[in-house]
Amino acid sequence: MQSSKLRANGASLKPLKALVPFIRPYKNTFIVAIIVLLLASAVTGSLPIAARYLIDSGITSGNADKINFYFKLVLGVILLISLLSATRLYLITWLGERIVADIREKIYAQVLKQDPSFFEVTQTGEVLSRLTTDTTLVQAISGVGISIALRSTVMLFISLAGIMYSSPSLTLIIVILIPAVIGPIIWLARRLRALSRTAQDKVAESSGMANEMLNAIETVQAYTLEKVQNQRFRKAVEAAFIAAIERIKLRFVMSFSSMFLLLGAITLVLWMGTQEVLAGNMLPGELAQFVLFTVLLASSGAMLSEMWGEVQRAAGAMERLVELLNAQPNIVMPENPMPIPAQGEGRISFNKVNFHYPSRPDSYALENINLNITSGETIAFVGPSGAGKSTLFQLLLRFYDPQSGFISINGVNISAADPMDVRSIMAVVPQENVVFATSALENIRYGRPAASDEEVRAAAISASADLFISELPEGYHTFLGEKGVRLSGGQKQRIAIARAILKDPPILLLDEATSSLDAESERLVQQSLQKLMHNRTTIIIAHRLATVLKAKRIVVIDNGKIRAIGSHAELMRKDALYAHLAELQFRSPAQQASIPP
Repeated sequence: MQSSKLRANGASLKPLKALVPFIRPYKNTFIVAIIVLLLASAVTGSLPIAARYLIDSGITSGNADKINFYFKLVLGVILLISLLSATRLYLITWLGERIVADIREKIYAQVLKQDPSFFEVTQTGEVLSRLTTDTTLVQAISGVGISIALRSTVMLFISLAGIMYSSPSLTLIIVILIPAVIGPIIWLARRLRALSRTAQDKVAESSGMANEMLNAIETVQAYTLEKVQNQRFRKAVEAAFIAAIERIKLRFVMSFSSMFLLLGAITLVLWMGTQEVLAGNMLPGELAQFVLFTVLLASSGAMLSEMWGEVQRAAGAMERLVELLNAQPNIVMPENPMPIPAQGEGRISFNKVNFHYPSRPDSYALENINLNITSGETIAFVGPSGAGKSTLFQLLLRFYDPQSGFISINGVNISAADPMDVRSIMAVVPQENVVFATSALENIRYGRPAASDEEVRAAAISASADLFISELPEGYHTFLGEKGVRLSGGQKQRIAIARAILKDPPILLLDEATSSLDAESERLVQQSLQKLMHNRTTIIIAHRLATVLKAKRIVVIDNGKIRAIGSHAELMRKDALYAHLAELQFRSPAQQASIPP
């Protein structure tokens, strides 16, 4: 996730080049905005000239008609400046909002493509911080910020030309003073860039911590960890605050230095100009023109120095966003993906599969797995915790690829197929079910987004979910809350089963799909699952004897290896581990209660 190459060039503005592809689709709007900006700058640049003629040709002449004419001229110039400036602001602001919206959409889409290995090293809170805080900084520079920067740059050159036209000798002094003014500002801006990056990282860390805790709020409260987590979060927030204060201090120094150096230099030049008027070498109107051009020059320089700090912050933010935009998943679609044939649906084969997780390269999660599952077969995986059962599901869904060997479905190596095609023919009912922050109707419809309301309800009926959903305040349209907080564990599981039933896939992956149900609901759901499992390949991670006995074959896994395959009766006779699991793990609650401590 970290990009040392990018960060090595921390003082550069290269990350902002990544904005170009986002501007390109709206180049016409950008061009119009630039034209309006140039017109507004040109008209603004004419204001000192109009003021000069107002003084020298109007006021000093004592002619009321000329005075009225030049005042009207100045007022007309001001009106035109206001209109053009407002138009420029609208166009540039629209462009900035559009660009940032596109960036957020692209980053979100990019994050959704990432495989689980990405989230092993990246906090979701950090991703959210980049989607919000960092894009807001980029929005500031790509909208109003870029407008101010471009206008100030144009006005800087117009003002320089204006003061040169007014007094070449005084202009020469200003040009000599510019490096002494700009040099320190640029140096301070580079330091500001590094501090801004640190401050943004600290904010992301605190966001990640808050996100983690809020997602586990029940556990935090159950273990009375509120004070501990408050202290942890307070430390993270204080660290972000300290980093921000360091940045603010430097901004203070930078703002003070830029204002004092710019205005001090201009004051010196104006004093010299006043001496020229007293000596009779310059007319009052010419001095007024020079003063106004100098004021425009000073304001443009001050705004540019201020915006330089903002640009540095935006470059730091864009640098972080580029990391997400450039993040590539390990699981990608091949250039010429092989289609999975419809014939022989659900035939699965594991061929000498060896796999370890990226974060644990020295420890195999699965080793030399060879297994053929026929179409329509129901097979159960049994083994102690950490044996590799869930890992088999993750490889089947192609969240990871094995380091050696391969998995095929209907004779096609899934590594050569589009991951979306592989996942489209499976439905998963995990033990820890996910309920989204939307209605019950839409939660079930995630199984098949194009399904009608009637099809959704039919799936809910099959999963024994219709009754409790109908009793909700707004029935199927009831908002279920974040992570389904309005539902019990068993109700969440029936929502997940209804989702799988609605998808109607050829392959089912069930991680003890009825483990959270009461006896009556389990009986009803088991009936629905039996219908769904008919003529479909079903792989079950089993924790209960009732589930194991439904499987045609049982695969015993230990330490990532298959140690035995057979029926319940066969394994009870020939495999000691299975017999031990059957004795402990598959024992009924009544039998468990009878065991002495």
